Amino acid sequence: MRVTLATQPAKPGQDNEDFVAATPSAVVLLDGAGLSGTDSGCRHGVAWYTRQLGATLIARLAGDDGSDLTDILAEAIKAVAESHTNTCDLDHVGTPSTTVIIVHVHDGVLGHLVLADSVLLIHQRDGRNDVITDDREAHVARPYRSAMTSTTHGTPEHEKARRVFMNAIRAHRNRPGGFWVAAANPSAAYESITGLRPIEDVESVALLSDGASRLVDRFDIQTWADTVATLRDRGPEALIAEVRRAESSDPEGSHWPRGKTYDDATAAYCTDLS
Repeated sequence: MRVTLATQPAKPGQDNEDFVAATPSAVVLLDGAGLSGTDSGCRHGVAWYTRQLGATLIARLAGDDGSDLTDILAEAIKAVAESHTNTCDLDHVGTPSTTVIIVHVHDGVLGHLVLADSVLLIHQRDGRNDVITDDREAHVARPYRSAMTSTTHGTPEHEKARRVFMNAIRAHRNRPGGFWVAAANPSAAYESITGLRPIEDVESVALLSDGASRLVDRFDIQTWADTVATLRDRGPEALIAEVRRAESSDPEGSHWPRGKTYDDATAAYCTDLS
C-alpha cells in the first residue's frame, strides 16, 4: 500500500491535536477534542492523548494478522487509560478524547473502523465515492450550535459562546442516545462504524480529519469527487492549502459559520492497496 500524509496545526506554533501514522498494511488517523483553558481532569492534554492512543494503535496494527478492529481499539483505549489513571481523573466530563479512523488491508480485504466525525472516503474502481462518517455528534450539537455560529470570530463573545457550546455537548458524550468518541472507556470502541470489502473493488482511500474535510462538508465549495482529484493529482498538502485559503478568506466566520476559524487539518491518501 502506498500512503501519502500531511498534517498541519490550526496555527503555526500551536499544538496539533490530530495524529496520523501508517504501516505497510494499516493507517490510523485521530482528531483530538477538548476545550483549551478549562479543567479536563488530565494534566497531559489532548495532543498528548491523541499521540499516545495513535502510537498504541499503530504498534498493535503493525503486528496484527487480521484481528477485529474494534477489539484493537478497545485494547488501545484501555492501555492508554491505565498509563495515566494514577495521575489524572479519567471520570472527568472533560477528559481528553478523539475521533478514530483505522483502515487495514489483510488477505485481500480492506477493513475499516470509524468512530466520531472524521471522514473516510473510499473511491471505488467503478467511480463511486463511498463517504463514511459518524454524524451522531452533529445531531446532538444542532440545537446548541446557532448561538456559537452567530457570533463574530476572534471576539470574546464568540469564545464565550464556544465554551457554552462545548460544555453543553459534553453531557452527551459516550452516553446512549448521544455520541461516542475514544476517551477512557474501552466500550466506546464497540460503537464504531465498521466494514469489510474486497481490495479489488477499491481504487483509493482517504482519511480526513474534519479540518481537512470542511471544503466539502462545511464550506460546500468542493465535492467529494473534487477532493479525490486533488489528492490524486496534487496530494494531501495541496488539499490542506486549499482549506487554509478558504478559511483565510472568511476570518470572521460570517460566510461559513463554524466553531473554529482555523482547525487542525490532516489527510492520508492510500493507493496501490493490493
